[in-house]
Amino acid sequence: MHGKVYVVTGASGGIGSAACALLAERGATLVVAGRDSARLEAVAARHGALAVPTEATDPAAVDALVDRALAVHGRLDGVAHCVGSVLLKPVHRTTDEEWHRVVSVNLHSAFYVLRAAARAMQATGGAVVLCSTAATHIGMANHEAIAAAKAGVEGLARAAAASYAARGIRVNVVAPGLVRTSLTAGITGHEPSAQASLAMHPLRRFGEPADVARAIGFLLAPENDWITGQTLVVDGGLSGIKLPR
Repeated sequence: MHGKVYVVTGASGGIGSAACALLAERGATLVVAGRDSARLEAVAARHGALAVPTEATDPAAVDALVDRALAVHGRLDGVAHCVGSVLLKPVHRTTDEEWHRVVSVNLHSAFYVLRAAARAMQATGGAVVLCSTAATHIGMANHEAIAAAKAGVEGLARAAAASYAARGIRVNVVAPGLVRTSLTAGITGHEPSAQASLAMHPLRRFGEPADVARAIGFLLAPENDWITGQTLVVDGGLSGIKLPR
């Protein structure tokens, strides 16, 4: 990845910051984006990256982010879109405001980032990795809103992979299980909830941000350029394995 330029959105979050660390370790040049300017600057300082505060649900802001990356570095080789949210409610208790927010943060932002990246890389090719959730692959109670939004992300990625394959732009998705981040602290830090969640993961541990970052790095890596339109589920067996009782 030496000499390659990557944009990482949600770079100040758990998975995003882990992706930044992995890509920087492999010699990539980074442009990091997020809403929290102070945390973003800290990530940028650790990795010698350009920090661009960005609201990923704002299409103009996303376009400006990609334009800035091109203006500073003259190229864009890939994007890791690590923006997301958590809402655990059954559909009958989910308000209109919550539903629209979940769709905006998870699906709209992915669309805007993918669109800006595709425009920027049409002549050169590149790779985009979006983030979904294992909850799109197995029915899980109280996940209606987030599962619907992230299923949209996966459909978006597969269609875009077909649209841009001839231009050398690869589009893939990672779908994590329960990963230990600040977003999930209400579950992983609450003993009854944590134990119930652990029991659902056959490998009997929560994911760590680095687990997902390695999958993102794999899908972005130029040497894996025969992989597109795929969802790589990184979930400790949650969605694909049922253990005997």
